[in-house]
Amino acid sequence: MEKIVFKKKMNELLSEINIEINENKIDMFYLYMQELLEWNKKINLTAIEDENEIILKHFIDSLTVQKYIKNAQNIIDIGTGAGFPGIPLAIVNEKSNIVLLDSLNKRINFLNNVIQKLELSNVKAIHGRAEDLAKIVQHREKYDIVISRAVAPFNVLLEYMLPFNKVNSYTIAMKGSNIEEVDISNNALKKLGGKIEKIEKSNLPNTDIKRNIIIVRKIEETPKKFPRKAGIPKKEPL
Repeated sequence: MEKIVFKKKMNELLSEINIEINENKIDMFYLYMQELLEWNKKINLTAIEDENEIILKHFIDSLTVQKYIKNAQNIIDIGTGAGFPGIPLAIVNEKSNIVLLDSLNKRINFLNNVIQKLELSNVKAIHGRAEDLAKIVQHREKYDIVISRAVAPFNVLLEYMLPFNKVNSYTIAMKGSNIEEVDISNNALKKLGGKIEKIEKSNLPNTDIKRNIIIVRKIEETPKKFPRKAGIPKKEPL
């Protein structure tokens, strides 16, 4: 895709979600797409290889939570994969410090390459598991926004995410059309100190692709026994 076509498509879709960014940031998204497609030939980063779909389903989808970010100082993206939603949010929110966490070192190598190529001084990629990192004092209950996109069932996600949140800060779970697991999350919310504030239902711009954004406020400290050891939250959800 030529850059001029990319810019037109990005600006059209950004306007649909009420976001306006300068040309330099559009150029950064274009370079990000090129790096994603090039690295995807070597390692499995995304099943989406069509450029129009990358714009819509990765870039625009990641930015649908922008209104909840509000230049939060410290953000962590749990299970970031190829950098979604963390890198798009970092491009738009240059005053926010964003940590990208992923358990696969190959992805971290890709993310470090993108961070370098885009000259993103506000982003750090960390190789590790949420269950382990949340036990470290520098990360536990230190974040204004904890975010994750389609990583695990909601009740499992809560145990990965809420330990990173400061009290009165927000966890944002980006989900697809199926959020039935929310109905069985009350026990996890109670034990981990969270409360659902809002579930925003929407479609990606000009499509019938359904999305749900679940906003959880951290109302009290998470007991130190959580998260449990790596692998247990997934095997034995709260």
